[in-house]
Amino acid sequence: MVVQTLGLLIVRRLLGVLGLSPSPDARDIEIAVLRHQLAVLARQVARPRYTPTDRMVLAWLARLLPRDRWRAFLVTPATLLRWHRELVARCWTYPATGRGQRGLPEATVDLVVRLTRENPRWGYLRIVGEAGKLGVMVSATSMRSILRRHGLGPAPRRGGPSWVEFLRAQATGTVAMDFFTVETIGMTRLYVLFFIEVDRRRVHLAGITAHPTGTWVTQQARNLLMGLGEWADQFRFLIRDRDAKFSACFDAVITGAG
Repeated sequence: MVVQTLGLLIVRRLLGVLGLSPSPDARDIEIAVLRHQLAVLARQVARPRYTPTDRMVLAWLARLLPRDRWRAFLVTPATLLRWHRELVARCWTYPATGRGQRGLPEATVDLVVRLTRENPRWGYLRIVGEAGKLGVMVSATSMRSILRRHGLGPAPRRGGPSWVEFLRAQATGTVAMDFFTVETIGMTRLYVLFFIEVDRRRVHLAGITAHPTGTWVTQQARNLLMGLGEWADQFRFLIRDRDAKFSACFDAVITGAG
């Protein structure tokens, strides 16, 4: 790299003497000096140490520099991507509360399973109540987890199709929606709203924003319905969670489209 830079400066200098090209200015000479000094330091330092600020600056500059010029970095593109993943991981890491994971006693689990198998028409809340009468306190959430681990479904039917089988049978005409997030190099969180056709797994990108609101989500739903046109008539059911951003106005837009 340094040899090429010096050669280019020499050629430009000769052409400048002949009046065919401007002579290298101070900026070009300074760049050549900095590149040569960088090459000298690279030969002396086997592995440079970067601070978190250094990593963020270099990762940001990599987005501005063309890929064919990335050889100017002392690290590889894979290293830049790894730094970004580490920043995202630290952003999503919450302080420990000091409460370890503690499971229910084995006797409690055995009692719950026994009550369920001996009383197939009892629901979760009934089993919780009956266990409480025996002095065993267990929540409905723990009850569901125990029964799922032992392959026991909710009462009154503990057989029949699973949710996967049900959705597969009803997939035609069903669309689901949700958000996923993307962390930028500046650790700005972007929210991506998407719809997916359950039967064909076809994804429709609705919009991307850093500040999702109920009004924004409603407008994206309108835009998607207009973009689909008559194609939207094939959908009859929408699956979504209870996110507060799915407001009553959003429901009205979806219901109005049938």
